[in-house]
Amino acid sequence: MNAEALRVVLVTAPNREVATGLAHRLVQDKLAACVNVLPGIRSIFAWQGTIEDAEEVLLLVKTTADRWPALEETILREHPYEVPEILALTPSAGLDAYCRWVAEETTQ
Repeated sequence: MNAEALRVVLVTAPNREVATGLAHRLVQDKLAACVNVLPGIRSIFAWQGTIEDAEEVLLLVKTTADRWPALEETILREHPYEVPEILALTPSAGLDAYCRWVAEETTQ
């Protein structure tokens, strides 16, 4: 498997509890091989005509292009935000063994 078949998905959550629950769900359901949960993110953003300043938790989700649609659907269903940040990035390169591991762990 080459790195271009993987996706690194960025997701923000309002707190550690929501982030951890979502991370466990994605890995348990084989939608992700690994989710890094990074607390202490400060997000400043425009929302409905005002500037918001919020503490959030960032998730770095490692998955495959094949699992991306189901992963996105699960996040949308489980996430408390009206419009959650869900951005899928395609790596240009990666360690072959790691790429194979991600593929193996997300195979149904």
